[in-house]
Amino acid sequence: MAKMIYRALQIMPFGTNCYLVASDKTRDGMVIDPAGDAARILDNISELGLSIGIIVLTHAHPDHIGAIAQLKETTKAKFALHAAEAGIINQYGDSQFTMFDPTFRPPPPPDRLLTDGDSIDIGDIVFKVLHTPGHSAGGICIAGYGVVFSGDTLFNMGIGRTDGPGGDYDLLISSIRSKLLNLPDETLVLPGHGPKTTIGWERQHNTFLR
Repeated sequence: MAKMIYRALQIMPFGTNCYLVASDKTRDGMVIDPAGDAARILDNISELGLSIGIIVLTHAHPDHIGAIAQLKETTKAKFALHAAEAGIINQYGDSQFTMFDPTFRPPPPPDRLLTDGDSIDIGDIVFKVLHTPGHSAGGICIAGYGVVFSGDTLFNMGIGRTDGPGGDYDLLISSIRSKLLNLPDETLVLPGHGPKTTIGWERQHNTFLR
């Protein structure tokens, strides 16, 4: 049976969790939310011996996109995000990023626009796209192999902010209840910021979901 491996990298200055995800057998992999520090991400890809075929954003907010251009150029991977995020990916001024990372380059246009229920194939493993709007109009989670990469939809004892463009509190709660809380309790939640958790823990203890 196919097995998944992953490695979490916390990318500063925003404390964004970037994930390297791959097949344990084939070493084909994807990068989720390459927030910045491309050199460190690439070093970890090399250390794990991965062949990156796709770069996926859970959403296109500025703290999740900083290393896309460099990673795509080096790995030749496809770049994918939800269709509802495609219009905002290049609306941010370079000055917002170069003050933190002088090597920042704007992300290229996406190669693939994702929708709810799509599959992301990586070698012999397959993940499912869950559209979970509320924090952002095109926010997604990526589920499979007992884990869900939840982006800024669901955190350990928290949820994503809804006071920015595309934010909608009621929609976010509905997304979590309909798309995430129907996953098994033991499902490992790997969020866009902060420590990991499980669906069962959040179902019982997350005050936003009561």
